[in-house]
Amino acid sequence: MATREMADFLRSRRDRIKPSSVGLPDGGRRRAPGLRRAEVALLAGISPDYYMRLEQGRGIRPSPSVLDGLARALVLNDDERDHLYRLALALPSPPSPPHAPADGPVDPTVQRLLDAIDPVPAYVINPRLDVLAWNGMAAALMPHLAEQPSSRRNLLRYALCDPRARTFYLEWEEMARHGIAQLRAATGRDPDDPATRALVRELSRQPGFRTWWDRQDVKGPGMGRKEYRHPVVGRLSLDYIGMILPGTPDHQFVTLTAPGEGPTRAALEELAALARS
Repeated sequence: MATREMADFLRSRRDRIKPSSVGLPDGGRRRAPGLRRAEVALLAGISPDYYMRLEQGRGIRPSPSVLDGLARALVLNDDERDHLYRLALALPSPPSPPHAPADGPVDPTVQRLLDAIDPVPAYVINPRLDVLAWNGMAAALMPHLAEQPSSRRNLLRYALCDPRARTFYLEWEEMARHGIAQLRAATGRDPDDPATRALVRELSRQPGFRTWWDRQDVKGPGMGRKEYRHPVVGRLSLDYIGMILPGTPDHQFVTLTAPGEGPTRAALEELAALARS
């Protein structure tokens, strides 16, 4: 059981909640801006002593009902609730039959799908944000990453370690923090994975990483918009969707599409023409 990680996570979620947001008075002197331990215990329906032992990482294995109470008390979103369950119960995410390892190659049918939807940029990543496979348009979209050997193609390593990433990602800080939150979620899936631990050690040498890492934020697959400044075709505003592949819950299939007609669509068509030439 990842007791130390769970203790740190609970404390980080407690510190971010204003008492008034959960129906408690703000009055009284507080050493920290968030909830007191006793207040979390009250909201979760457990004793203050039991909650204190959880935050101290004493090796307690809470029941699902206790975890549900904590999730409500700490106003956890779905990604955070799943992360808490993984840390507390050391279960796969989600519980599932045996499947391909996170670092394993993608299924050949997935690679055929990637190639078939080209020129839509698409790629497959694992929870650590290693790029396991992509199509030609994704490689053209991310030329700096394409320069790296396949074993070093990691989205977060690129964002934090390659100075060019700060120009490539127009919303660099948001992208970096989101990636760190996804990496934090990966530690909940397998806290002892040596490759994940090695990546965290490597990235810890980069400015800002430890500050964001210690926030304990977690993110899973989702959808939204990414803003890029491509070195050849200029600005691109692309909508992304991340989908978990069936049978391989540790592999995420990501697509990037232009939101209708406009400059981004024209830039993508120009990039596709260059990639074919």
